[in-house]
Amino acid sequence: MRIGHGYDVHRFAPDRALILGGVEIPHEMGLLGHSDADVLLHAVCDALLGAAALGDIGKHFPDSDERYSGIDSRILLRHTVALIKGRGYKVGNIDATVICQAPKLQKYMEKMKRNLAADCGISETQVNMKATTEEGLGFTGRREGIAAHAVCILEEA
Repeated sequence: MRIGHGYDVHRFAPDRALILGGVEIPHEMGLLGHSDADVLLHAVCDALLGAAALGDIGKHFPDSDERYSGIDSRILLRHTVALIKGRGYKVGNIDATVICQAPKLQKYMEKMKRNLAADCGISETQVNMKATTEEGLGFTGRREGIAAHAVCILEEA
């Protein structure tokens, strides 16, 4: 068994779609990034890569590579899962937290969970999703961006 942790943050930007967990969420701003800036999936990718000792998302999908410009982060997650499978591991579980003051995410959480499970080839019972605010504190509390944490367990395949 191996444990990994991932963290990512992106600032809000105008004229961008807000994508979290592969779900487009209505909001006046999206997140700034080279890809679709899905902060949740980026944190999950980093947790998986970390658990397998494969580096981080920047190593595998650098923002200097135009192939990843605007890419759907679900593609990056599926590629990450293929990498860990290539090392002889499978996903045991994922626990993820999205940190933002707005928008409210509760009604989108089940869809995010379904996407994560499908892309990782696991049951929805192996994925836990949470969202929280920081009570107005810090950059997320000031509505400047969104952060996400993810932890995972990998098991030998």
